[in-house]
Amino acid sequence: MTSKETARMTMAIGTAAAAAGKAVARIDSAAVDSAFETLKTYDWGADPAILRPIDEAIIATHDDAAARKALEKSLVDALAGGISRSAQDYVCRRLRVVGTSQSVEALAALLPAAETSHIARYALERIPDEKAVEALRRALPKVGSKLKPGIMGSLGKRRDAKSIEAISKLLGHSDIEVAQAAARSLALIGTPAAAREVIAFAKKASGAMKLSAADACLVCASQLLADGKKSEAMALYKKLNSGDQPAHIKVAAMRGMLTAATKK
Repeated sequence: MTSKETARMTMAIGTAAAAAGKAVARIDSAAVDSAFETLKTYDWGADPAILRPIDEAIIATHDDAAARKALEKSLVDALAGGISRSAQDYVCRRLRVVGTSQSVEALAALLPAAETSHIARYALERIPDEKAVEALRRALPKVGSKLKPGIMGSLGKRRDAKSIEAISKLLGHSDIEVAQAAARSLALIGTPAAAREVIAFAKKASGAMKLSAADACLVCASQLLADGKKSEAMALYKKLNSGDQPAHIKVAAMRGMLTAATKK
């Protein structure tokens, strides 16, 4: 193939790609408006295909910030408009993709209710804005025991260092699921401060929480090592490889020590 033929082929591919891009970028505004109108009465059992224009618009606006912001606002307005539980689920899932700070208030309003807390926090987890984390942080002391584990899980995934103090207070909670969730959350945050809280609790923990605390310490050590805090990770592994820790914890700690020792 000559250089001219290569150039012609490259130009042809570029033209085809541009044409495809324009095709994708077309949005049937009337169909989208109709889908949002349908969303007001959408419920379980309805054909999800009737909402497809919204999904297509989400794809089409990928590189159009202004259009996507307008689409997000329509989703937020729908969420605040008293729609069904099924429709709320649909909107929250889409806000996981297009959500920004303008979605936070509407999503935060769903956190206290058992029926909607989980879908709301899943969306907030994915929004790359400090306001989303703040909403989760504010909700933690306000929700009941059944919802606290989920909120802490989200804060852990976001590695929110500002929530360490509040989460640490729940390590000794009377509800074992809440206490265990607190340990897991601190482990995921995995900062030196989070590790100190877990270690301090592990020293006085008993029963099921003793094992949960040890597991959390292992995860903490792994996070510290991944973050380049080799000495802190090694110190934690050494603690876990001594005393009356279960055999599998000691084995995992030894493996962690070997990994840390060979890590540059």
